[in-house]
Amino acid sequence: MIRRWLRRIAFTLLGLLLAIALYVGVACALVFWPANAKPSPEPSAVEAWVLSNGVHTDLVFPVRSATIDWQQLFPLSDFKAPPPDAEFVAIGWGDREFYLHTPTWADLTAARAFGALSGGNRSLLHVTYLQRAQLRRGAYQLSLSQAQYAQLVAHVRATLPSGRATPIAGAHYANDDAFYEAIGSYHLFETCNTWTGRGLRQAGVTVSRWTPFDFNVTWHLQPVLVPPP
Repeated sequence: MIRRWLRRIAFTLLGLLLAIALYVGVACALVFWPANAKPSPEPSAVEAWVLSNGVHTDLVFPVRSATIDWQQLFPLSDFKAPPPDAEFVAIGWGDREFYLHTPTWADLTAARAFGALSGGNRSLLHVTYLQRAQLRRGAYQLSLSQAQYAQLVAHVRATLPSGRATPIAGAHYANDDAFYEAIGSYHLFETCNTWTGRGLRQAGVTVSRWTPFDFNVTWHLQPVLVPPP
């Protein structure tokens, strides 16, 4: 009886390890088979970025452009004290429980991580107004045409219920950020990075065909230490 249970446990662990290896292996392989391998022939008109902390990615856009003024969609009144000289807005999607209860990696627990990956929780958008200096680490350049930028704006809007930004009262990490209700459920195959990658693919940016990890998003992008003036 004991041997039988030990054998079952061993096979279960082996199956889990093989599943993890397959998941990571597929993600790594798809980096070398990107979507939109040929760059857009349209002229670059908007400078935007992907911002990565090594795990999570955000889309970063100029606060104002001919396409959209993000302060109209995400008004400053939803934030505690956003910097008055903010030039950019960072937008990311993720698991509601993870977002609200894990402001730092020190707050991460195994139960919370498992809950996010197993799915079932609602999602949120995390929006942060940034100064130029805040883009100096983990920033990857996106040179977008007007049409590509419009597509990314549509991607963000489509994540908001009925296209409206509904803030989560009292939910902030700092003075410059806020959380909003979002559509979709986070799980193992639908991560913060797949949300970013999907938007980039729809906009015609060269990116992995599946982006569960941050490197799937950033691999084909140009890293920058200091954004251009």
